[in-house]
Amino acid sequence: MSSVTVRGDLTDKQWARLRRWIPGPAPTGRPITRSRRTLFNGVAWPVRAGSPWRDVPERYGPWPTVYPLFATWQRTGIWALMVKMILALLDHHGRLTWTVSVDSTTVRAHQAAAGAGSRAVPGEPDDHALGRSRGGWTTKVHLAADTDQAIMSMQLTAGQRGDSPQFQPVLEHLSVPRPGPGRPRKRPRRVLADKAYPSKANRRYLRKRGIQAVIPEKKDHRRNRIAKGRAGGRPPAFDPEAYKERNTVERAIGRLKRYRAVSTRYDKLAVRYEATIQVAIILDWKPSS
Repeated sequence: MSSVTVRGDLTDKQWARLRRWIPGPAPTGRPITRSRRTLFNGVAWPVRAGSPWRDVPERYGPWPTVYPLFATWQRTGIWALMVKMILALLDHHGRLTWTVSVDSTTVRAHQAAAGAGSRAVPGEPDDHALGRSRGGWTTKVHLAADTDQAIMSMQLTAGQRGDSPQFQPVLEHLSVPRPGPGRPRKRPRRVLADKAYPSKANRRYLRKRGIQAVIPEKKDHRRNRIAKGRAGGRPPAFDPEAYKERNTVERAIGRLKRYRAVSTRYDKLAVRYEATIQVAIILDWKPSS
């Protein structure tokens, strides 16, 4: 009989896959009476609902147990590991096309996200990935998604930062483990992006790595190229049929933003907000078998 009785909790199929990557209880310290699955669902609840950690329902355990689990698994890389292993499973079952779309989305920061201390936190940017834009205090999430809407890589910056400078860092973070020995796969077959990314540096980066660029030419770039005559060179190659799949990254963003703690940032630390997004990716995953 299934032990899942609450809408939104992990299904038996999800848990059967995920449990192998979850560490067991610590050999020292106060024993935890709740199961790891119950605590996992306790972490998932505020990610879905966008509620304060103190409001986690008692059925999942006391919040001073649930939140430290979330923070500990962020520090030790468990959430990131689970996302990578999900990608590895998708790739193993042929569910990754390796045609990747790059885009960004701006997320408004709640007032609860302000006031992070200055104490050094591993991986935490100095500005906590918070900045002022037209929407107030915001964070920008730059990401790469497969055309099957699987989030393959992401990068956080302050909300006023431009998209194009994050194009290469996002692709550099793409890494999918292979089954058995061997290096992880890091190079997509083609990359789709809109007119925010057509810089020469980005095209040169893709060309150097042997990746097909599907990026439209901006009108001012085209005018400047034509004005230079032969010195302007040939127009960049562009496949309009392949470009029709670029909307998959926008649909992937829409799926993520169904989780309220993703669509509004409540976390003070950028590394915690990144972990919140990773939990949403895990919850959104539907195992095929």
